[in-house]
Amino acid sequence: MRLDKYLKVSRLIKRRTIANEACDAGRVLVNDKEAKASTNVKTGDTITIQFGNKEVKVEVLDIVETTKKDEAKELFKYI
Repeated sequence: MRLDKYLKVSRLIKRRTIANEACDAGRVLVNDKEAKASTNVKTGDTITIQFGNKEVKVEVLDIVETTKKDEAKELFKYI
């Protein structure tokens, strides 16, 4: 699954366009490498997102096309 879509489905970032902008600005890393929005994400990958001076680091646990709000937290775990 594309990185920008995963960020939206998992609700780490609320909108796909904002996820695209974050990737373009170099604020999203996959496995400690700068990632484009089109990067493929798979189970076990580590995603790091920089929000200003705050950093969020998560591990991908599952990949689904759609999910409900309460189930979105089961797609990743904080590291």
